Amino acid sequence: MSEETEAKGSYITFKASANPFEVKVNRQKFQVLGRKTRHDVGLPGVSRARALRKRTQTLLKEYKERNKSNVFTDKRFGEYSSNISPEEKMMKRFALEQQRHHEKKSIYNLNEDEELTHYGQSLADIEKHNDIVDSDSDAEERGTLSAELTAAHFGGGSGLFHKKTSQREGGEGEKPKSRKELIEELIAKSKQEKRERQAQREDAIELTEKLDQDWKEIQTLLSRKTPKSENRDKREKPKPDAYDMIVRELGFEMKAQPSNRMKTEEELAKEEQERLKKLEAERLRRMCGKDADENIEKPKHMSADDLNDGFVLDKDDRCLLSYKDGKMNVEDDVPEEQSREASYDESEEEGDEGSCREEPEERDGTDSHSDLASDGDSEEGSEKPEDRLHQTPGEGLRSDDQKAAGTELPYTFTAPESYEELRSLLSGRSMEEQLLVVERIQKCHHPSLAVGNKAKLEKLFGFLLEYVGDLAARDPPDLRVIDKLVVQLYNLCQMFPESASDSIKFVLRDAMHEMAGMVETRGRAAFPGLDVLIYLKITGLLFPTSDFWHPVVTPALVCMSQLLTKCPILSLQDVVKGLFVCCLFLEYVSLSQRFIPELINFLLGILYIATPNKQSQGYTLVHPFRALGKNSELLLVSDKKDMATWQKTSLSLRWASGLRAWTTTEANHIRLSCLAVCLALLKRCVLMYSTLPSFHAITRPLRALLTEHLADCGHPCELQELSQSILTEMEDQKQLCRPLVCEKSKPVPLKLFTPRLVKVLEFGRKQGSSKEEQERKRLIHKHKREFKGAVREIRRDNQFLARMQLSEIMERDAERKRKVKQLCNSLATQEGEWKALKRRRHRR
Repeated sequence: MSEETEAKGSYITFKASANPFEVKVNRQKFQVLGRKTRHDVGLPGVSRARALRKRTQTLLKEYKERNKSNVFTDKRFGEYSSNISPEEKMMKRFALEQQRHHEKKSIYNLNEDEELTHYGQSLADIEKHNDIVDSDSDAEERGTLSAELTAAHFGGGSGLFHKKTSQREGGEGEKPKSRKELIEELIAKSKQEKRERQAQREDAIELTEKLDQDWKEIQTLLSRKTPKSENRDKREKPKPDAYDMIVRELGFEMKAQPSNRMKTEEELAKEEQERLKKLEAERLRRMCGKDADENIEKPKHMSADDLNDGFVLDKDDRCLLSYKDGKMNVEDDVPEEQSREASYDESEEEGDEGSCREEPEERDGTDSHSDLASDGDSEEGSEKPEDRLHQTPGEGLRSDDQKAAGTELPYTFTAPESYEELRSLLSGRSMEEQLLVVERIQKCHHPSLAVGNKAKLEKLFGFLLEYVGDLAARDPPDLRVIDKLVVQLYNLCQMFPESASDSIKFVLRDAMHEMAGMVETRGRAAFPGLDVLIYLKITGLLFPTSDFWHPVVTPALVCMSQLLTKCPILSLQDVVKGLFVCCLFLEYVSLSQRFIPELINFLLGILYIATPNKQSQGYTLVHPFRALGKNSELLLVSDKKDMATWQKTSLSLRWASGLRAWTTTEANHIRLSCLAVCLALLKRCVLMYSTLPSFHAITRPLRALLTEHLADCGHPCELQELSQSILTEMEDQKQLCRPLVCEKSKPVPLKLFTPRLVKVLEFGRKQGSSKEEQERKRLIHKHKREFKGAVREIRRDNQFLARMQLSEIMERDAERKRKVKQLCNSLATQEGEWKALKRRRHRR
């Protein structure tokens, strides 16, 4: 029965059952006359049941019998092949069997069947020691021994020798020789042969030398003198080519020499600490005069016949004579001298004890150094001219060394526990000494040397920050020392980044809180001192400023933006501070090229207060600048003489903290310098932000201000050239964005009455191809349809198998649960019976 009849039969059955929900009607878009329609009515439920029944009979059966083998298959090689002879079958089967056996045991195969060789000779033969090399290296027949010697040394030779001797001496009737006698005879024979060979060699050498001598005598007779030109030609050697020169250079080239192992950071720190301790111990010994005592030669042993002509008086034994009441008085001066010597010896012993007591303990030396220095000063002050007369040359050198050692900077320092200790260490010293003190504190307290050194150096970073703030708050500020201390701060920041970031954030947080308090109380905030500006500069040097977000740099950027927006310009010091903050902004964003609107607004305000107030279009001022007011023309210079005498110089930070009064000329020069710095910063901004799409919209107010006002002012030529170059850079930049414009809609054409031409196609046939091409396309279409059907059937088979596997798993789980439940029930029954029995016994 065909599919169509089966479908029609099913449809008839459907009509009889009167269930329209089991029928799917395939509707057609167009009714074509004469076309036979197939599968216009389908029964998906019946088709699905038929497919399920078919898979149950075939696929499920294969799945259940997948691990079963109930068919015997003859897998012998060539059993049913008539083209192979029985002998070939047997040989091939044997080869396959050997191959299978080898594959199974190839993992543990040690190649025992293979024969190992050395220089083409079997190792098994070598182990038998068949060829023994003679000990005499000069033997002509090397490696050959007589059979007699071999038999005698390696056994089995006694019978051989007995046979030979019996053959030779059988007629004489002598006794055979013993083994010892035979060996001695062989040794003597071998020595005799060796002596003969040596004599032959010496004779050959003598003959060779005699022949050489004769040849030299004959050679003089055969030689002839050549002309000088020929000799010169012969002496001229050919020049080496490039290859020979390179080979010689490579031959004489220096080879790499092995170097010592590079020391670790902990080893270097330990060596540096030991070096500083050694230097400090030497300085303390010089302060106490120990080196001078050691340099003085001690008296040597004197023999009985010594003439004592090289003596040196260790001290002056002469006494000053004085007369009192007509009598000589010597007793008055002796106590003074003895007391002076005793006091000196006591002070020296005390110094020795102090130095010996301090050296092995800490050798930090801050307290002990001050005591020694004070002792030295007191000794200098108490020294009298009479004492100098009585000093020996060694004592004079000793006092000079003590003074020099007392004024010398100590080599070891204790880590300061408070800021006052650090300030006491650094105050009153030069810049180089302050840097040495900080450097030696770091070296003496490296984190790898002791457990608590890390916390000490972390505190040192905060103390140095506070010390930098104090240096910046001075009048004038000590900027040179601050510049050198930044290197030490950077080293500490690299060692302890977390504590350094906490210290910087603490300083910036205090500055922001102070600014917020001033804004709440007064309504405006003044620019902070120079110390906060220095902290912002140090932040940019210690931490990366190109990150999108940083725990220290980001708050610093917020702080600088607050300074430029909430601090009004009231004096020239404020202008200098604001321009310094602008410089910091450009340094921060030089790599990331982040757009800072506060920076552009502040530079626009500086340009505005440097020009006469005029009503202009194209720009508007934003807080903290005002269009009209007291400080609206703060940087305006109207004196032509001051403009003519002005020279372009860089702004100094001392102007930001200066409290002295400036003259009118100095103030005008400062105003022009501020304007020059502002224009230079503006040029850097133009070059940095030229790639932004909104560049022209950002720089439009600046362009309007430069073209309208600065062109009319009588500023110096350098400022005018700088402003003109800025305008040129702005104009040279291309417009990267287009303004938004409504899209123009196309006009709707009018309806025309022209006829529409339609090409008539022949239905059911692909146009524009040959018969072969049409057949190929038909096969391709059929292949695609069959492929899709096969993929669909495979997918359904996989789904069917998955359902069967899931059902098996569910059945196993249900069976396991049933058994577990049955066991639990039986256990519960037993428990109940046991408890009942227990209660019954208890009642009894």
